[in-house]
Amino acid sequence: MDLGDRETQATAGPEPVAYDAAAFLAAIVESSDDAIVSKSLSGIITTWNKGADRIFGYTADEAVGQPITIVIPADRLDEEPAILARIQAGERVDHFETVRRRKDGNLIDISLTISPIRDDSGKIIGASKIARDISERRREAEHREMLLREMHHRVKNLFAVVASIITLAARSAVTPSDLASSMKDRLMALARAHEITLPSLAGQSVEDPPATLFQLLSNILAPYGQHDHRQWTLHGDDVEVSRAKITNLALLFHELATNAAKYGALSVGDGTVDITLTISPDTIDLVWLEAHGPIDADRTQPSSGFGSILEQKIAQTLCIDIERSWTPGGLSIRLSLLRPAIT
Repeated sequence: MDLGDRETQATAGPEPVAYDAAAFLAAIVESSDDAIVSKSLSGIITTWNKGADRIFGYTADEAVGQPITIVIPADRLDEEPAILARIQAGERVDHFETVRRRKDGNLIDISLTISPIRDDSGKIIGASKIARDISERRREAEHREMLLREMHHRVKNLFAVVASIITLAARSAVTPSDLASSMKDRLMALARAHEITLPSLAGQSVEDPPATLFQLLSNILAPYGQHDHRQWTLHGDDVEVSRAKITNLALLFHELATNAAKYGALSVGDGTVDITLTISPDTIDLVWLEAHGPIDADRTQPSSGFGSILEQKIAQTLCIDIERSWTPGGLSIRLSLLRPAIT
């Protein structure tokens, strides 16, 4: 070999590796997190990737050769003929959101993209489906919707509470200066209660010590009477509350206070709310007793409003039993729960 041969060999570089496009595409399909499935025009599954295994729970051996209806709930079976008709017409179905059934029977929200499969002559011989699990996205959307509804409800209630605060302040104020001072104190107390309701906006850190039920109730009830004209009292033993439970409890107490301010003892100047806590190693018993308020026996019955629905959901979440009764003195509300549920 002469010098020229050696130079040619040195600069030629490595030999090109043969590129198998079909194998490369198959590897992409197999490694996809989405379910990628193909079926015949008669609805029989012909291919099934690992993403389909993960989403639907069937292995390829279990699914291939079976009708696609094994993953379609009974109430969604009418979707398949309509989809098939579009595929046979050469159409593509993009981002069709629906529900499918896993092998274990659980339902999942998915987004489907479906395309025709053609042979070498262009004849449509089947369909390919890409299914993406959107269950988490749906849950997040539902959570956002719940938060928006909650914010709407909270704002309406806050205006109602502010109106009540103005009325209370006007009754006790002698001069405009007294009124301004009283209003400022009450509105600041309301702001502190609102921060407890929305702790993520309150600048709190995870290292902060847990609140107690008395602190929570005091913040929620702070707008209702100050100094020598406080309209509420707390009795009994205090107990710490887990940080994870503060929001739900604050919302629940806020509902009780708002209803009392709109329809009960806190809606009149001489009305009072007496709260007694009884703590045992296993249970917590809270009695909310209103006195000198308007007589409204209907308040012992749950309403269909969003506030009542929210209260019921929170009670279910924390396993709280709520009993309402009308006593000679006024409305009595008893909340009973297991201590570990909030501590």
